[in-house]
Amino acid sequence: MESYNTISILGGTGDLGTGIAKKLIKANYQVIIGSRKLESAKNAALKLGSSVIGLTNREAAAKANIIILTVPFSYQEGVIKDCYKEIQGKIFVDTTVPLLPPKTGTVQLPEFDSAAVSAQYILGDNVRVVSAFQNVSAELLKSDDDIDCDVLVCGNSKDARQDIIELIEDIGMRGWHAGQLANSAASEALTSVLISINRHHKIQHSGIRITGLKSKK
Repeated sequence: MESYNTISILGGTGDLGTGIAKKLIKANYQVIIGSRKLESAKNAALKLGSSVIGLTNREAAAKANIIILTVPFSYQEGVIKDCYKEIQGKIFVDTTVPLLPPKTGTVQLPEFDSAAVSAQYILGDNVRVVSAFQNVSAELLKSDDDIDCDVLVCGNSKDARQDIIELIEDIGMRGWHAGQLANSAASEALTSVLISINRHHKIQHSGIRITGLKSKK
């Protein structure tokens, strides 16, 4: 991932953005935190470390070739449209889950059956949209604990998926090629399933693991 050593996180002041940022910083990536408000971005960056830069979302999107979006579903479209020009020609990682309170434990897929597919529709074919991180707890990402959870990576560009899988491995997790971007509907919906598992079984931070690998002797 040497060619992508700078990562911008749009909406990076929330729990998920902060968690991903912490892991990226630990893996020696240059991180830029984006926010609608410059002051919020700078404050969040300051808490993460002196090497982290805080900018508006649009400025942050212009500074990196990999952009990660970490906002609630209700803000997704607005941020994408606001940063449309700055995202063109890049890899855009969408972590969005279409959760609509109060029924967050019930699957509620959007018009295009996937938030990530909606992002691709808005951004057009000049952007390689990749879907990832929907099934990983933000609290775990923010912690120093090992994360016993895999990451499903969907996208129409296999090369872009591979780049993000390598990034995921750099931050100490295991990523999987999960097919075309349309398959993100499954990983997005799975978040509601995991929320229900947490509630009904009184556990925290349930995730997924891919089995079937043959052990190396």
